[in-house]
Parts: sequence; structure tokens; C-alpha cells
Amino acid sequence: MRMLTTATALTLACWASLAAGAEYSVEAIDAPPPAEELKPAIAERLSASGFKVLTGQGRTLCEVWPAKSWQTAADFEPTGAVNYPFEVGELLGAIRFARNGGDFRGQKIRKGTYTMRYGLQPQDGNHVGTSDTRDFVVLLPAADDGDANVLEKEALFKESTNASGTAHPAILSLLPPGKDGQDLPRIVHHEDRELWAVDFAGKAANAKQIVVELVVVGHSGE
Repeated sequence: MRMLTTATALTLACWASLAAGAEYSVEAIDAPPPAEELKPAIAERLSASGFKVLTGQGRTLCEVWPAKSWQTAADFEPTGAVNYPFEVGELLGAIRFARNGGDFRGQKIRKGTYTMRYGLQPQDGNHVGTSDTRDFVVLLPAADDGDANVLEKEALFKESTNASGTAHPAILSLLPPGKDGQDLPRIVHHEDRELWAVDFAGKAANAKQIVVELVVVGHSGE
């Protein structure tokens, strides 16, 4: 059995309490991404508007700006374990946390702005049972990420440890999205696992809409 450090256990308990006792909502925002906190090449790739997630008290939890377009594999077919047609390291967007938060492993994520890149959970014994799917968003500090192209896998996971402050990358889970692509962005509550997610849309390079579901509150039970 993997043992959690005291700090990680406290983070998990805190976030579980917040999620269980709160309601969340999402609103579209017509505001550009914070160019002063992003490298120029990244800022140029982001949409001019995004959305924000609000707590039940109306406080902003985070703001997200998707990339203007996403590169996808033309012949991709979802498998249930892998649901998105992205290449590992693809720039999906940027996220700004208004206050300290946590990732899907319960690791502390400090207030600030991060790039979001696509990642796949490794298929090894250390990750068995942590998630039903392998799709994840990997967070990198915006100050460290200056190349809008696909980031090589080894560098992706290594640089993400600067976001988590641990030996493990900072990650947010991607779940299979709802079939309905209307009324986006929308908040989704998975009561069985006490996860709060946002369904939102982006565009593939061929202009086809892709809906993703990003977990913004909650963590793995492992």
C-alpha cells in the first residue's frame, strides 16, 4: 500500500471537505488570457475568451482559456480508457487559479497561471486503480513553458513537477464528455466520486468541434 505523507493527507482531507460541502458553477468570460503571465508563443495560441469556475459563495476558483485549435489524429477511435485524439504534449490551453488548490492526486497547486497539455497515465503498477481512464491534463508553470508546439513526453512530465513541487507531475483528470455539445461550458457533478467537472468545446485543426470534460474539483480515491 502506498503511504501518503502528512501534508498530502491533509490536502486530500481539505479538498474532500470543500467538494462535499460546496456547489460549483461555470460562466463564460469575455476576457483575454493574462498575456503578462504567459510566454508570447503560448499567448498567441489561446482563445480570446474562456470560462471561469465559481464556488457556491461566488468566488472564482479558476479561469480557463482553451487553445484556438487542437491537433488531432485523423484515424482516432476512442477505447474507453483513452477518449481523446490528442498527441501527448499537445497544448490544450491555460488555466489560472485564483487561490491555492489541488490536483487529481491531491497535490497542492499554488495560486497562479499554468499551461495545460495533454498526457496519458502510464500503464504500470504504480497507477493501477487511480482512474478509469488514461486521459489527463498536465500542468506546467506558465513562466516555464514557452513553446506552443507539442512538448516531448519526458520534458512534459519533468517540467510539470515544478507545478506540483513533488516528484510527480501536476495533473487534472479528463473524463469522457457528455454526448450533448450544446449549452457549453457546463458544470457536471459526479456524485458517486464527488468530482466537479466542466464540459467545454475546442476546435480541431479541421474546424470540427471537440468537447472535453475537465475535472476541476476532486481527486482520485487511491
